[in-house]
Amino acid sequence: MIEIDGSQGEGGGQILRSSLALAAVTKQPIRIVNIRAGRRKPGLMRQHLTSVRAVAAVCNAVIEGDAIGSQSITFEPSESRGGEFDFKVGTAGSAVLVAQTVLPSLMLADHPSCVTFEGGTHNPAAPPLDFFRDSFLPQLAKMGVANDVEIEAYGFYPAGGGKFQLTITPCRTLKGLALIECDEKASPCVTAIVSAIPKSVGHRECDTIRRKTKWDADCFHVHEVSQPCGPGNVVMIQWSTPSVTETFTGFGKVGVKAEHIARGVLRQTRAHIARAVPVGEHLADQLMLPMGLAAMQGRTSEFRSGPLSMHSKTHLDVLKIFLDIKVDIQEDDESGSVTVRFGPQD
Repeated sequence: MIEIDGSQGEGGGQILRSSLALAAVTKQPIRIVNIRAGRRKPGLMRQHLTSVRAVAAVCNAVIEGDAIGSQSITFEPSESRGGEFDFKVGTAGSAVLVAQTVLPSLMLADHPSCVTFEGGTHNPAAPPLDFFRDSFLPQLAKMGVANDVEIEAYGFYPAGGGKFQLTITPCRTLKGLALIECDEKASPCVTAIVSAIPKSVGHRECDTIRRKTKWDADCFHVHEVSQPCGPGNVVMIQWSTPSVTETFTGFGKVGVKAEHIARGVLRQTRAHIARAVPVGEHLADQLMLPMGLAAMQGRTSEFRSGPLSMHSKTHLDVLKIFLDIKVDIQEDDESGSVTVRFGPQD
């Protein structure tokens, strides 16, 4: 049994999620200790507990320690299976992170799957559903995993209440993926979503970005949630090139002006453009696991991004525990970019 120390690296939920996903696809039993030891409230929160039980349901695992606040679990997986599943977080905790945890098992399962997730869809502490749908899943489709996402309800923190469906057609042999060159052609799309707050907040966010960029008016969209579960606001800039769509996000906060939130998202976007790399910080983190699995099957993948975050470095450390692969990291001191290449062991 593999033992994982959850306090290593950034000491958060990433170690738990990656370990669960990799244990399921490699069928290796694991014990995770010191779960989320680096957080103010260590141990399993509702979202993490849902992830544990979701992966266990897909791979018919035997688990111990699956309780709120638990700082250690054992997880003994069996064969992954496709089918219809319904996973509820029960709070505004991120249902998107639950989907990311269970996805590797589903994409290598025996049959297609249709999964309903309920919880937070737009949470400041996690990737929004738009990133999952528009930035990450299209790259997974290039690797051979057909997928689709349909949102039924938006769930903002703290009310939650979000709901979406993910359909997955598995692919036993993943294709390699290369995201190295930075495309010159790019188009922006700005979307402000408002839930149970004045629509004018979204318009102010869009107007702020438009004044500073001079982007065409048809690049901007304000979406008012028709049946809100609670108040919330997010403004996103999606920077799309022929090879990748990057999603940059800012969440509205009580007492913080809409214009300030909008300027923050624009700064993120401009910083990414200035790096002249195809892959941003968060997408880099998400690409590592499927690229690692493809390398395990003999396929080479690589991407170029800015400096790796602690989150990504921790993710890489976990990958190396489970997968017999070669990971080569090359840093370009002049540009500040990093190229990460995944391949089979020589």
